[in-house]
Amino acid sequence: MKPLTRGILGMIGALLAAGCASVPDTRFYTLSVPSRAPEMKDSSDRSSVPIHIEVMPVNVPERFARPQLVVRSQGSGQEFQLFILEQDRWSSHFNKELRDAFATAIADQTGAVNEPRGARKPDQPVYRIAIELSEFDAVVGDRVQARFNWGITRSTDGRGAVCYAVISELVSGGIEGVVKGVQRAVSSAGAEVSKNLVELDSGRAATCVPQRKVLDIY
Repeated sequence: MKPLTRGILGMIGALLAAGCASVPDTRFYTLSVPSRAPEMKDSSDRSSVPIHIEVMPVNVPERFARPQLVVRSQGSGQEFQLFILEQDRWSSHFNKELRDAFATAIADQTGAVNEPRGARKPDQPVYRIAIELSEFDAVVGDRVQARFNWGITRSTDGRGAVCYAVISELVSGGIEGVVKGVQRAVSSAGAEVSKNLVELDSGRAATCVPQRKVLDIY
């Protein structure tokens, strides 16, 4: 190989190496939290038969149905501009992260069994839970605000409940603050869904008073 050719190839290699070194690392986040003991079991009010649930895929606005975090910047002067963060991503698409987080939260708070369709006995009632994220706004260093709508339907007789909650979480600065704010919003909405689920399973009418919660940073 001619010296000139070797020199050109060496320069290209050095440029490629420098380019690779300058690419920032991608950070991945999850909404799932470690499972804990059920909080809402009430042996005096329910039978020992476990609740079976099927949490359907969560519907989200199309602009959020992606793995990248989508946020706004506080005081940017461009309140209608969204930032799609290529280096800050959910571990899966946002709608899938939400579905898994809700399934875990509801199972934790009610002791429910989350099983795939067809895994139960034919006469075993299952509560199908459909959740929609109809509004979502994440402002870095300011707040996370979300409106969750949900419907619960019991397979055996069609009894159910429909409700919604608007939750606003103040968040600390940085992307991690946004992630923690979304986690808390999902936890709060999951608690409301769980309350309706326990009421229906206990033979009571679901109390569905629209909730609006504003929670502080912690």
